[in-house]
Amino acid sequence: MKSVDAATLQEYVGKPMGASEWFQIDQERINAFADATLDHQFIHVDVEKAKNTPFGGTIAHGFLTLSLLPYLQSQMSELVIPAGLKMGMNYGFDKIRFLAPVKTGAKVRAVATLKEVTEKNPGQFLFSAEYSIEIEGESKPALIADWLLMYFV
Repeated sequence: MKSVDAATLQEYVGKPMGASEWFQIDQERINAFADATLDHQFIHVDVEKAKNTPFGGTIAHGFLTLSLLPYLQSQMSELVIPAGLKMGMNYGFDKIRFLAPVKTGAKVRAVATLKEVTEKNPGQFLFSAEYSIEIEGESKPALIADWLLMYFV
């Protein structure tokens, strides 16, 4: 993580912010997410029934994959934050697209590029970054998202 003086934040726009470590999504995590969200669709939780689908087995919920962004982001060595950060908060998304299923047992990681930094109020910075969650060994990412984060200094 890079703590950057507010006067130089714009220099990082358009630049990559690194990649997280690979993270394996197993059936236990998928089942726990299904329990937490009450989304027990068979393609996620019924191993036997899911074998008869085009995926050949269970897949992670798209929202499970998306929900891993804060954890994966925390591992990015080139992540830019404003110096003197007091707190940051999720501000939402401008775009989310689920492009490929994450099969049970697959490993994913996040990569990101800073798209825009706007000082909304003195000491209050809105960051927009494009995040891609890649699937190890696959050419198409699981998802891409334009994530908005508000940082307070």
